[in-house]
Amino acid sequence: MIGVRVVQKVSSTRGFAKVAPHVIPALDRAVHRLTRGRFLLSAQLLPGVILASTGARSGLPRRTPLACMPETGTETGTETGTESGGESWILIGSNFGRTGHPAWTANLLAHPEATVSWKGHDIPVTARLLEGEERTAAWKAVLAFWPPYATYQARVEREIRLFRIVRR
Repeated sequence: MIGVRVVQKVSSTRGFAKVAPHVIPALDRAVHRLTRGRFLLSAQLLPGVILASTGARSGLPRRTPLACMPETGTETGTETGTESGGESWILIGSNFGRTGHPAWTANLLAHPEATVSWKGHDIPVTARLLEGEERTAAWKAVLAFWPPYATYQARVEREIRLFRIVRR
């Protein structure tokens, strides 16, 4: 537990926010490729997916490693009663507390049908931006799940986008 607290403290620093976006995704992509989708380095602390989406402007395929908050299955031990009754995850557009929204969030707004690689399985999903009370409830759960997201939100004026992705 002490190790997790240390990582949470480090991940809340501005230095981490400058370096991590360049290092962590590159490492995750390489390890994911080498292990044929069975392993993500960053998932040793937080659950993670590789999001395969369509570029908002380019229309080209994009693959982005992301931390996620599972809502169903063994990760949480509970069912949330999502509209599809299947697995769902919350994706957090924190961008490590940097000013702009991450590009993958624009991709999902333009093209909500995507695929996630989850524990070695490619799963077709549909993404939906959370708003209002639904977002408020999800944000509360996200902060309980990984408290550094509060630091990221405090650093920026934009509202961090939250998406629920649900198995199609």
